[in-house]
Formats: sequence, C-alpha cells, structure tokens
Amino acid sequence: MHDYLRTVLVAPMTTASREAPFRIEVRHGGRQGLILLDQVRAADKSRLAKKLGTVSPETLAATLRTLQELFAE
Repeated sequence: MHDYLRTVLVAPMTTASREAPFRIEVRHGGRQGLILLDQVRAADKSRLAKKLGTVSPETLAATLRTLQELFAE
C-alpha cells in the first residue's frame, strides 16, 4: 500500500503512557516506551524527516499480531 500512495500509516511511540493490551512495549534510543496502536494515523510521506531506527523482529511480530487482532474483531 505504501508503495502506491503518498501517505503512510504510522503509530506514535511514547515513554509516558499507561500499558494496555493494544500497546506494545518497545526499547528505542536507550529508553523504554510503548507503541500506541490505538492512535494509528495516516501521514504524508513528505512530513517524515528521517528514519530513527527499526524495531526488533520480536517487537514487529507482536505489533502485527496485535493489529490483526484489533482489526479482526
């Protein structure tokens, strides 16, 4: 989808939020935080300044699994 559109889907990360089943724990830049899957939104690719890194394969798998559960119900 991202190859064909000028927008991408993004999920914000935070270090100051409460845990929930739909929020994925992540460690990035030496800090512990959460990926907020309840706040997924579309953003224009031109607004993305630079790539800050990637998540581990385990975090990616947990994120995709949780998104499947959220959209299946």
